[in-house]
Amino acid sequence: MSQIYVIDLGGQYAHLIGNRVRRLGVYAEVRSNDCKASDLQDAQGIILSGGPKGVKEEGAPEIDHEIFQLGKPVLGICYGHQMMAHYLGGEIGTEREYGFTDFNISKKDSQLFQGLDAKQVVWNNHGDAVVKLPIGFEKTGSTETCEFESMENVEQKLYGVQFHPEVSHSEHGMKLLENFVLGICKCEKDWSIANFRERIEQEIKDYVGAQKVFLLVSGGVDSTVCFALLNQVLGPERVYGLHVDSGFMRQDESEKVKQMFAEIGYDNLHIYDAKNNFLKAVGSATEPEEKRRAIGEEFIRVAALATSDLELDPAEWILAQGTIYPDTIESGGSKHADRIKTHHNRVDGIQKLIAAGKLLEPIKDLYKDEVRELGIKLGLPEEMIYRHPFPGPGLAVRTLCAQQNEKLKIKNDPTLIDIVGPEISAQILPVKSVGVQGDARSYAHPALLEVTEIDWDKLGKVSVKITNSIREVNRVLVKLAGDSENLELQAATLTEDRLDLLRVADQLFHDELRKAGLYHEVWQAPVVLVPLVNEQGETIVLRPINSTEAMTANFAKLPLDFVKKVAAKILNLKGIGLVAYDITNKPPGTIEWE
Repeated sequence: MSQIYVIDLGGQYAHLIGNRVRRLGVYAEVRSNDCKASDLQDAQGIILSGGPKGVKEEGAPEIDHEIFQLGKPVLGICYGHQMMAHYLGGEIGTEREYGFTDFNISKKDSQLFQGLDAKQVVWNNHGDAVVKLPIGFEKTGSTETCEFESMENVEQKLYGVQFHPEVSHSEHGMKLLENFVLGICKCEKDWSIANFRERIEQEIKDYVGAQKVFLLVSGGVDSTVCFALLNQVLGPERVYGLHVDSGFMRQDESEKVKQMFAEIGYDNLHIYDAKNNFLKAVGSATEPEEKRRAIGEEFIRVAALATSDLELDPAEWILAQGTIYPDTIESGGSKHADRIKTHHNRVDGIQKLIAAGKLLEPIKDLYKDEVRELGIKLGLPEEMIYRHPFPGPGLAVRTLCAQQNEKLKIKNDPTLIDIVGPEISAQILPVKSVGVQGDARSYAHPALLEVTEIDWDKLGKVSVKITNSIREVNRVLVKLAGDSENLELQAATLTEDRLDLLRVADQLFHDELRKAGLYHEVWQAPVVLVPLVNEQGETIVLRPINSTEAMTANFAKLPLDFVKKVAAKILNLKGIGLVAYDITNKPPGTIEWE
């Protein structure tokens, strides 16, 4: 069977590269950067991933230099491109590029770019770049910022691109990977998702043995598919599904989940009310990581309480989760990956269960699009499979908290004024959210724009310029309704009242999406409550996005008349003083604000 090895250098998209190669019908395996060149002899090609560090930084990932002497085709992506140049005698400098970029192919006969347009849009996410090529290499393409955006040494079968062809935002990224995998590496299409499913099912049987499985089921796509998979492989008598009502759910969410499963014949799902447990666990925490850790650890305690109440013998039962790969990689789950945010299913308690062999995660290597494909193959209705994703910590990570009032010194940053021009009013807000820039976690401010007439395309470009140019900003908003002149950050924690306010706004937005026939036009539509207040109340941010695998996302450009109507309705809610729209792609802004 043809095989491509992806060397994981800590980039957020190492496994996404493997995902894309598998889509080409070729088996891909992700290997650690400390593997030896001799371990890769059976590869038909090798791909070096991106990474969160610069090649000259202390602690930067390294690889066995002999990999470049194997005679195997090697493709370096982002950090991998820089590493290849650095190891072989080139030079690396500081050049920042985030988001969509115009790429110009300068070597038209390069096999890597065969069949591609001479000018195309690619997607970048880096702070360093190649500024001098190694001997024997030639430039194959450039951008306005990076002269050596791509390079190759055909004789040695070495190729490098600074941009990320593996993300869906790169216009012809899949074609480039196809040229490398099927053309340069000469791989055969001899792998399919069907035999991948067979492997997962066999792994479940081998791992569980004669034991039974206790699964936490949120009602989202991942846990739903995992629940169906376990039921079909082990039988419902060996699977106990538990839906925990954390108090961070959407309006009437738990009852809807129970009804949804009953309609497809699953009577082994049970509801556990733990609202008070979770609010108490989070307490007065305001920092995003502290909140996420508290919620994640509480899930473990609640699972233990539930098993005790149900008198389940720990020797007979294994805990299972519907974890998927983005949960792992964003939590710093690979060796050199930066921790973007700790997912509730990746806290220390979960890691201990994994180490003890007491946690089953059958879909942990899949991305959202693959999970949905698996769900369809399992016979689940599309209504369940294409529900909008909802985070495990629920509205707790969409209800921002603040420790104290803060004054922001960079509010009138001159760079911001220069970027937006005289037609746009702009300010940097005294609140922070989580982002991902250059494969590393950022915790920075949003900029708020106010315009007379909203033009999504124009504002999208302005958003990219702002986040590329101002290090203190990782997210950009545009005002829809309310007063943005006198906003102040108010001290706030997670309370039932604030959660209820967000529940109402969230329900309103999603109801309006369904009424307008727009629900399935967006991949996910988070609503965020931010303790930026004026005389009328707090700020609501609408965050509709489109994505396929959750590792990258574009802000959704919903019809303006619809957006303005919804904003006006939300502004009428008691306790809301401003409504804004998040126009940030991922990166630099994560899908969730926390």
